[in-house]
Amino acid sequence: MNQGQVKHSTFTIERILPASKERSFAAWANSESKRRWFACHDDWKTVEYSLDFRVGGSESNLVLTPAGGRHVFEGRYYDIVTNERIVYAFGMYVNDIRISVSLVTVEFESIVPGRTKMLFTEQIVLLQDPSKKEFSLENEVRGRVEGTNAGFDRLEKELS
Repeated sequence: MNQGQVKHSTFTIERILPASKERSFAAWANSESKRRWFACHDDWKTVEYSLDFRVGGSESNLVLTPAGGRHVFEGRYYDIVTNERIVYAFGMYVNDIRISVSLVTVEFESIVPGRTKMLFTEQIVLLQDPSKKEFSLENEVRGRVEGTNAGFDRLEKELS
């Protein structure tokens, strides 16, 4: 049976957030706040969301696309240092097919009062759906970076 290809990549996104380190961290830790900004497309509808923000806790997010596609995020928290660092792993599914597994580290650093540098690093394993013929590492990573940045644009608005 053809299981498809596996490709690996790492990307880092740095953002200067318009809030203190404490408020920036809280936007990740608070379920209502994170639900508001944790989306990669304006027209996708969140159907189910849960967040148990603690070491060993989990997070899940089910969204529907306008065409009816199901996108699922399932994560688990492995390291949390309040106001400093979050480490979690997650799987992404599209229509019940796992498309990737990632390890993420988010770091927070005060730079001036009311401003925080957030450094987001994702180590990603991309899993090709065997039914798809094309599988471009560059396209897959570009899509993930664009979606992550869209969420961070909402995070900045949430904190403004």
